[in-house]
Amino acid sequence: MRRRILVVAIAALAGLTMPAQEKKGGILHPEMSVVTGTWDKPAATIGVKPDQAWTATSVAAGVDSKPQPGKAVTVVGEIVDFSCYIQLGKHGEKHRACGQKCVNNGQPIGLLAKDGALYMLMPEEHDPRRDGGVDAKAFGVEHMGHIVAVNGTAAEVGGYSAIYVQGLTK
Repeated sequence: MRRRILVVAIAALAGLTMPAQEKKGGILHPEMSVVTGTWDKPAATIGVKPDQAWTATSVAAGVDSKPQPGKAVTVVGEIVDFSCYIQLGKHGEKHRACGQKCVNNGQPIGLLAKDGALYMLMPEEHDPRRDGGVDAKAFGVEHMGHIVAVNGTAAEVGGYSAIYVQGLTK
């Protein structure tokens, strides 16, 4: 929040204005439509709804066995290529093939909520994630440009938001 205020203040001093989309929030380029899934009827459900915010491996890996605060959530949104969405505003069916290529080549997977909130999606289980036992690419590629429901643990640090998804095994 403080960053946004600082950016707006600097822009005002410099005589610049923020783009309309930046001021009001919401989805960038809503004209880029989604064909598979709707906000009321998602095409799929990704992940297992956690009983606890973090799995045992994540708790054990935390500093003094205390990971950052997290909250179990279910969020409905469109699977997007995080990098292309932030840089270009691209999403939806017309961006599906490009987004699939980007994810297959290591770009992060995002979830774009109806209100325009953007979450990075990551496997939750710390040790399997670190050691290569989980993979988010498969669901990212399969559901790129689709509206889905995602279960996981939401966490935020310094303005970055993520949902850590349990059950993404190879």
